[in-house]
Amino acid sequence: MDEDKKLSYFCLGLGIGVAVGILFAPKSGEETRDIIRSKAGEGKDYLRRRGEEMRDRAEDLVERGKSAVQRQKEQLNAAVDAGRQAYRESVSSNAGSES
Repeated sequence: MDEDKKLSYFCLGLGIGVAVGILFAPKSGEETRDIIRSKAGEGKDYLRRRGEEMRDRAEDLVERGKSAVQRQKEQLNAAVDAGRQAYRESVSSNAGSES
């Protein structure tokens, strides 16, 4: 079952559970509303914390990516410089042997 269907079934079950719970709640309407309000606040706090965690992870991944790109750039520049030096040495040694 793909993730979208799982999430849809979960949300459907959650909605049905809430509706049945409200209909058969042993508490008064005001108490039930307070509980729902409290749980909604807890859910909001959870989502906020989760979003912050995800943002921090994303920032870390971006920094690691930048660092990796910088290292690769430095290695490429060193390889190009080494190739140029080897070419110059080869040309100068060939020019010296032809004289």
